[in-house]
Amino acid sequence: MDMNRARDRGSRERLVVIGGDAAGMSAASQARRLRGPDELEIVAFERGHFTSFSACGIPYWVGGDVAERDELIARTPGEHRARDIDLRMRTEVTEIDVAAGRVHARDVDSGAESWTSYDKLVIATGARPIRPDMPGAEAPGVHGVQTLDDGEALLASLARARGRRAVVVGAGYIGVEMAEALIKRGYEVTVVNRGKEPMSMLDPDMGRLVHRAMTGLGITMVDGAEVTKMLTGDDGRVRAVATGDAEYPADVVVLGIGVEPETALARAAGLPLGPHGGLLTDRAMRVRGHENIWAGGDCVEVLDLVSGLYRYVPLGTHANKHGQVIGTNAGGGYATFPGVVGTAVSKVCDLEIARTGLREKDAHRVGLRYETVTVESTSRAGYYPGASPMTVKMLAEHRTGRLLGVQIVGREGAAKRVDVAAVALTAGMTVEQMTSLDLGYAPPFSPVWDPVLVAARKATAKVRATTT
Repeated sequence: MDMNRARDRGSRERLVVIGGDAAGMSAASQARRLRGPDELEIVAFERGHFTSFSACGIPYWVGGDVAERDELIARTPGEHRARDIDLRMRTEVTEIDVAAGRVHARDVDSGAESWTSYDKLVIATGARPIRPDMPGAEAPGVHGVQTLDDGEALLASLARARGRRAVVVGAGYIGVEMAEALIKRGYEVTVVNRGKEPMSMLDPDMGRLVHRAMTGLGITMVDGAEVTKMLTGDDGRVRAVATGDAEYPADVVVLGIGVEPETALARAAGLPLGPHGGLLTDRAMRVRGHENIWAGGDCVEVLDLVSGLYRYVPLGTHANKHGQVIGTNAGGGYATFPGVVGTAVSKVCDLEIARTGLREKDAHRVGLRYETVTVESTSRAGYYPGASPMTVKMLAEHRTGRLLGVQIVGREGAAKRVDVAAVALTAGMTVEQMTSLDLGYAPPFSPVWDPVLVAARKATAKVRATTT
């Protein structure tokens, strides 16, 4: 710590937080729990209108499953301020001066600028939606969906659209969820996806199951297509999405092609970035090479415990954990974030989708030899009412049998079964060890052999066959 800066404020240290959502405000709140305002001053900057909100819930708000925007807000600016956190809304940090230990900020509405010194700094700048560099990408009616402001803008656009045709560009988590939301809003929906199947975080054979469910909802799927431009009408609003050989009429376009880390500030400050553009940290979430700077949330890269490589995995679950770790360390305690196995779940109507660990192409990329099995089972005992089909795909390392990944697609009760696999991956279990797991059983909840254990048994047999 620069003791001269602390002495200028008496005996208090100052913690500055850039970003007022999950990671940033979790860090601020945890640091405040550990150290009172007489010991630690906390100043947080947020350029938007909201704090501590669920971006993951935006598709369900747009689709009407969540009635009000404020239901997605976990803690308001006023609630943070009541805990002695100096939260400055609509204030954007424009520069980090690492050598001087200060940040430069600008009031978004008034334009007023100022410098604020820090003893400890938290960077939680999040991610930004990827906007394709093409004609018409910034036209009215073209929307990214990352913040509550984005959600409000999209709802306003839907309300004033002249027609009921929507095009979603991309078929990842956000693209698939937004397509369903727009169907619920009464729109004719086309999804343009450059991949062979939707949900590229699954292997294509599992993605096909999602494709089938989406077309069953009435969604038009256009796979293997690259968007080249957004066409606009005389009023400047988007009117169609063009690919190399076709045009798809659109009164509204939603971009669901993913996000990238918002690290322009960090890059300009000379802080270390990884191959995916995210900040690099140690296990304590401290930015590498900087004792008093931490980073977390969607602006960092994380260690993949299965492959041993760093990945970019922007999920709210990680962001909140990062914030807890950062706040503990900035508040004088000690905590670490060991890494991730890449667990995620989603849904299309009543079809549940889950994955954890490596896909086939991930395993191939890192040079792992593997075996795969796919099993068809049911969510409950086959004779029990409501039993529905479930597909489980499992990857195991060749010869060793170490679990590498699991993907699950099915109806009610399918997705959260992936948590068993996530624990097994974190523990480094083999598929043979998994077959002995003492999982809960009763006919309303599972067959005698749970679908995940059926897959583990089949994978064990395949691994054994390769070693004989």
